Amino acid sequence: MTDSLAEPDLANRAPPESRAVAARFAALSHPARIEILKHLSASNSCCCREVVDHLDLAQSTVSQHLKILVEAGLVRFQPDRQRSRYEVDRAALADVSASLTALVISCCSGR
Repeated sequence: MTDSLAEPDLANRAPPESRAVAARFAALSHPARIEILKHLSASNSCCCREVVDHLDLAQSTVSQHLKILVEAGLVRFQPDRQRSRYEVDRAALADVSASLTALVISCCSGR
C-alpha cells in the first residue's frame, strides 16, 4: 500500500505555505534537534562546540542537525570569526505553533 502523502506529485502541488510548514515540522521530528532547540533557547546564541559539549554528540552530528534547523528557518546562523554562532528564531517557532494550532482547529472544528 502506498502512502499518498509520500508521493512527490502531491508534495509539489501543495500550496507553498503548506510545504513550508511541513518542512519545519520535519525539522522538528528528531529528538536531538528538539534538544538542540532547548539548549539554544536557554542562551542568546552559542557555537556548535557548546551544543556538542551539552548533548554529548559528535560534532559532525550536531553540525548536521544545526544545518537542518537553519535550512528550515528555525535557527539563525551567524558567522563569527572561527566559531559560527547559532540562535533560535523565536518568531519562526511562534509561526510553527500558530500553524499547528490552526491545523488542529481546522481538523477538529466539526466535532
